[in-house]
Amino acid sequence: MRLSRRALLATATATASLAATPAVAADHRLRTGFESLAADGYRLLSGQKVGMVTNPTGITRDARHIVDVMHADARVTLTAVFGPEHGFRGTAQAGGSEGRYDDPATGLPVYDTYLKSGGPLADVFTASGVDTVVFDIQDVGARFYTYIWTLYDCMEAAQLAGKRFVVLDRPNPITGRSAQGPVLHKEFATFVGRQPIAQAHGMTVAELARLFNEEFLAVAVPLETVVMTGWKRTRFYDASGLPWVPPSPNMPTPDTALVYPGTCMFEGTNLSEGRGTTRPFELLGADGIDGRWAAAVNELGLPGARFREAYFAPTFSKFQGKTVGGVQIHVHDRAAYDPVRTGVALLVTARKVWDGFAWRPDNWIDKLTGSTRVRTMIDAGAGPEEVVGAWQEELAAFRTVREEYLLYK
Repeated sequence: MRLSRRALLATATATASLAATPAVAADHRLRTGFESLAADGYRLLSGQKVGMVTNPTGITRDARHIVDVMHADARVTLTAVFGPEHGFRGTAQAGGSEGRYDDPATGLPVYDTYLKSGGPLADVFTASGVDTVVFDIQDVGARFYTYIWTLYDCMEAAQLAGKRFVVLDRPNPITGRSAQGPVLHKEFATFVGRQPIAQAHGMTVAELARLFNEEFLAVAVPLETVVMTGWKRTRFYDASGLPWVPPSPNMPTPDTALVYPGTCMFEGTNLSEGRGTTRPFELLGADGIDGRWAAAVNELGLPGARFREAYFAPTFSKFQGKTVGGVQIHVHDRAAYDPVRTGVALLVTARKVWDGFAWRPDNWIDKLTGSTRVRTMIDAGAGPEEVVGAWQEELAAFRTVREEYLLYK
């Protein structure tokens, strides 16, 4: 009997490109979902009261915010905005939001979605009076980046509230070549991972929306996706011709996004993941670490990256104001680089060279990686290849499901 795609994922989770990153010519033929929507005169939204789920990344090619553009255009009736973590205008730090307010620039009511889901979020959509909820936020390609779960929660809430849902697509900045890393086990579901997808999912938000709707929502929402034109799965963000707006305060560049699916795992340790520096997630370290760490990880010969002994003093977060030692990641071959494998290797070597290594007491690493496996295997002395090998069966199952929802070559 052939398992359903949903059953295939559940079964699997229960078991246990470019060389040297040269300057890339921007491809101005790429058109985002919003650009396609606007070019069509907003016909998809005709006669609808529209609410936008967006943040500072929802901009046009000439760096105007889409809310400002739509509010000024008589062809669309924009009546509300919904802000995710960090807020609509992006004034809040990690774990924060802007609350309910009226936007000074447009006068539109801004509703807070952060940490709301199900019935309470459906009530927000109902109270706003919108007919259609539109999502347009730049993702970075990692399961634990919360905007894709804002997408999921908003889709579920829109269905409960009887609203249409439209997703405007944008590039995956680290490409959509393949999925990498462990797949979430359902018992570890949180806001940094609601459903069993890979740690580096290799999908765009429109593709994820299609997958969520068919595989995970109890009842599908009326969904429309406005695709990009001119985007290829192998393209990194610097080939898009689009301006980069930090999707969150600690995601300053596309380089950050490239390493983030691996080095964000250091949030689950007592080491600094580089918050409070100009290179978050590229700089890692702690008090008492010296050049032995960089030497140990360089000895592994990991593809696509080199590791420099580095010292830094975070201005906030872990080790605030204290100079610590560690490494800086330098990616020299993006096509060969595997962020999750690299992150595991960094964890393994950090534990070996630094006696002070510890996991966060709440085992946050299990929420980030989607199971106890990474933590327990590293504690038991497993090497990077052994840890990575342990999730290949569930990853293969996710890749099979993922293939059904891809929109681009």
